[in-house]
Amino acid sequence: MNAVVLASGGLDSAVTAAIAKRDGCALYLLTIAYGQRHRLEIERAQALGRALEAAGHLILDLDLRAIGGSALTANLAVPKDRSEADRREGIPVTYVPARNTIFLALALAYAERLEAPFIYFGANVLDYSGYPDCRPDFLRAFEEVARLGTRAGVTGHPIRIRTPLLMMTKADIIKTGASLGVPFHLTHSCYDPTPDGKACGRCDSCRVRLEGFRAAGVADPIEYAAA
Repeated sequence: MNAVVLASGGLDSAVTAAIAKRDGCALYLLTIAYGQRHRLEIERAQALGRALEAAGHLILDLDLRAIGGSALTANLAVPKDRSEADRREGIPVTYVPARNTIFLALALAYAERLEAPFIYFGANVLDYSGYPDCRPDFLRAFEEVARLGTRAGVTGHPIRIRTPLLMMTKADIIKTGASLGVPFHLTHSCYDPTPDGKACGRCDSCRVRLEGFRAAGVADPIEYAAA
């Protein structure tokens, strides 16, 4: 059974891919080079694909810098040193306009071509919930779009979106990944890494990751410029 896995090179997508593999799926990773601040995560996604023995790995170039509107695709500062309370307020500037809608549409096309019944997506809403395109109602709505707007869907073979991490804490995600042998040292989570590839340790994503590893009682194997 084939499955498309959206693979960013990050912690959540790596654990999601490992879960898909545990579920008996042949992994077809999809990574989008969307003009993000650095290409390190693309390299990490490739390394993770090799480590997880993916059956295929498609990397698509789609430059969202032409649209901008995010600290990840425009010359905007990445927020640093924000508290958990701050992270839960509003939609952060690291939100990329409609990114997950775009990514899921591409994953849907790939899945339909592969006759894959599932798309695995590492969305999570518990640790910080500012991104509207990670919410359960959005995901249900997109699944309905997939049913209505594809040949697979209208011929009775709808493609389902699986989000195994959706309601898990970061600590539980890390514990699950550890139990599945996820190579955490290959993952990359930082929004604003140093030129030599170290995680900044101060952006929202780094803070959530560090807090999760501490809560899980697992050592984080990556290097940080500050932690």
